[in-house]
Amino acid sequence: MTAFKDIIAKVADGGSLSLDEAKTAFDVILSGSATPSQLGGFLMALRVRGETVNEVTGAVATMRAKMLPVDAPDNAIDIVGTGGDSSGSYNISTCTALVVAGCDVPVAKHGNRSLSSKSGSAEALAELGINIDIGPEKISECIRSANIGFMFAPLHHAAMKHVGPTRVELGTRTIFNLLGPLSSPAGVKRQMTGVFADKWVEPVAEALKELGTEKAWIVHGSDGMDEITTTGPTRVCELAGGELRSFEITPEDAGLPYAEMKDLKGGTPAENAKALREVLAGAKTAYRDIVLFNAAASLIVADKATTLKDGVEMAADSIDSGSAADALDKLVAASNG
Repeated sequence: MTAFKDIIAKVADGGSLSLDEAKTAFDVILSGSATPSQLGGFLMALRVRGETVNEVTGAVATMRAKMLPVDAPDNAIDIVGTGGDSSGSYNISTCTALVVAGCDVPVAKHGNRSLSSKSGSAEALAELGINIDIGPEKISECIRSANIGFMFAPLHHAAMKHVGPTRVELGTRTIFNLLGPLSSPAGVKRQMTGVFADKWVEPVAEALKELGTEKAWIVHGSDGMDEITTTGPTRVCELAGGELRSFEITPEDAGLPYAEMKDLKGGTPAENAKALREVLAGAKTAYRDIVLFNAAASLIVADKATTLKDGVEMAADSIDSGSAADALDKLVAASNG
């Protein structure tokens, strides 16, 4: 434990960890060898100083090495947010994932219970009739038969049990809020990922580049959402061809109307599941528009669309043709089969 104490001392003094030091630190933590006091001190020292790309990359590499993997197609995409944006919105990435699956793109959706709203992806999908407590082989079968499978984070990242109690006691964001979305059990090379704070857009893209991701959009809405928003501009950092490019997009770029935050507010898992089903049934709402926007970006990441307007058209067809609803029905059947 001397090595970990040295690492705690280094970050407490404001020092940054190398990639190898970060891997060592998180191996100690995720092996259960750090005491609660050491873990709390380490996490808060990082938070106060500001986590670095090396630290995030090293932590993700260690999480990936310890996770229970899922076999997915090489072109699979994950559509996921960090949570923690306190927006209380509908389940946008969940609905987006179903719409993208309806466009014949394999989706390996990673998610968890709610962090900042009444209904996380896990609660909403369970309410829709999907069995989320299934193993890797069954999830792979779901992706093959329905074009989408859901990976419930606690079942794939058992090592996180060592940090759960301390995170709850701290009651504030730590580096672990970023790690889940970057630690896909399916090892996806394509990601559409929302982050809870503007300052993380470029660093998360840099970390994914270091981790071998082929293509990704990292996004943060000007209203604070960990999604592409329709209430204003959205910051984007695109990773493509080994290069990073930052830019801003608005609903106008996708040919979509602006919305007000009140029109995107969700509720209980039952309420969110009902609203999601209504979108898939063709209801013309602000929820549909924001899903079309996020789906369009996801289709660019998947190399299915070249522009946001093309992506919106494909996503709208996925809904209006019934393909997205069909993906949901197939996922319900496959996960319970």
